[in-house]
Amino acid sequence: MAKKGLVEKHKKDKKYDVREYNRCPLCGRADGYLRKFDMCRICFRELAHKGEIPGVVKASW
Repeated sequence: MAKKGLVEKHKKDKKYDVREYNRCPLCGRADGYLRKFDMCRICFRELAHKGEIPGVVKASW
């Protein structure tokens, strides 16, 4: 879980657009963010395992 202070700081408007960065909307994590799915790798893995992300299947070969 991300620090509450950093999540609140992220919500405020930045002085410059360059300072914007991505955070997972579910848990607030900044690292391991997947742009295509708009969430972090941990939340992505949990939701994919439950089958809640359409079009994502577990790889097997």
